Amino acid sequence: MLPAVIERHKPHIKKESVIMIPIDAKANCSKVRAAMVVAVSLLSWSCASLGDRMICRTLIDPPYETGPAAARLHQELSVVDLHADTLLWNRDLLQRGSHGHVDLPRLLEGNVALQVFGVVNSLPFPLKMENNRDGYDLTGTLASWQGWPQETHSSRLQRALFQADKLAGRVQASDGAIKMVLTRQDMEALLDARAGGEQMVGALLSLEGAQALEGDADNFNRLFDAGFRMIGLVHLHDNEMAGSVHGQARHGLTEEGRRLVRQMLDRGVIIDLAHASPQTILDVLAISHLPVVASHGGVRGTCDSVRNLADEHVHMIAESGGVIGIGLYEYATCGKTLQDTVRAMRYTVDLVGIDHVSLGSDFDGAAAFIDVSGLAMLTEAMLEEGFSEAEISAIMGGNALRVFRQVLPVE
Repeated sequence: MLPAVIERHKPHIKKESVIMIPIDAKANCSKVRAAMVVAVSLLSWSCASLGDRMICRTLIDPPYETGPAAARLHQELSVVDLHADTLLWNRDLLQRGSHGHVDLPRLLEGNVALQVFGVVNSLPFPLKMENNRDGYDLTGTLASWQGWPQETHSSRLQRALFQADKLAGRVQASDGAIKMVLTRQDMEALLDARAGGEQMVGALLSLEGAQALEGDADNFNRLFDAGFRMIGLVHLHDNEMAGSVHGQARHGLTEEGRRLVRQMLDRGVIIDLAHASPQTILDVLAISHLPVVASHGGVRGTCDSVRNLADEHVHMIAESGGVIGIGLYEYATCGKTLQDTVRAMRYTVDLVGIDHVSLGSDFDGAAAFIDVSGLAMLTEAMLEEGFSEAEISAIMGGNALRVFRQVLPVE
């Protein structure tokens, strides 16, 4: 009936009444549409850039200065930072940025031997510290705003693969200044080159949240082939593999999650327990025979937040031979200075020993006390706290390197 009703009541338009659009008017319409596309693109880029500048700000602006003792010691270290979210943002890793925390020039100034690059693939909205649900995904919006490929707008796996490819491209364009670390041999070659005086930084890919596997542990092989050698099982919400401390159910490993953990152990991929629920921590450590890490965060002994590790979990990670990366941001330390980070490091050392504490800055994922070029200031703060040079060497890189030597695949 509907088509007949429409036909019966449609307005009668005389042939001579039809409006003809001139060719030049059509061209003007095309120009308007093009201008609107450009305007929307510029607005989207501006929103993404504003988010980058708001999230990735520093509390202490450069230039950074230290005394001669700290400067000398820092240049002798093999610094390892266990987490930076730099690949999320549309910045050129090879160029010094006007904002943010990490790029090649500043990594070299900070004397970083190895930077772990976390790959964010999902951000829930509204974003809270507790009881997040896996609903609207801000990362898809950010991918669209930043002009990432269409498939990344809806696929978490594609976002992870895109960021891995972005890093690979900058490594290739760096003329040897950045070296991908995929195996133990890669890491040793990096350290040997640096010991010989080469200006070089290692890069290791880490997945922040196994929701990027999109419920299928078989996608692990695609991520491994793309270069991922560390996987954080969860980020800011529960997923098909494991429960997050920020999630609603906060469950432990699922059967697919157990399968994923076994794959990681078999292939030499480091297990990261940052953001993991207490049950996920227990489930992983019941399976793993290798050291694990909690790449970035803090401890409840100095900062009692849901995000941080309770003493019992610190003990369990240490018993695995693993390390806890202490962050350079307020939510990890309940403070706004480097001394607050050092206080958390001291507490953890006193609790489980010097061998189980590392640096996990969370650069480019939160407002940080400094950018990466200022890490000598952290070395100085540790000296002032009374850490010995050997202890500082262990925390600033030696402990993480030990874990990598035990877990990374052999070529």
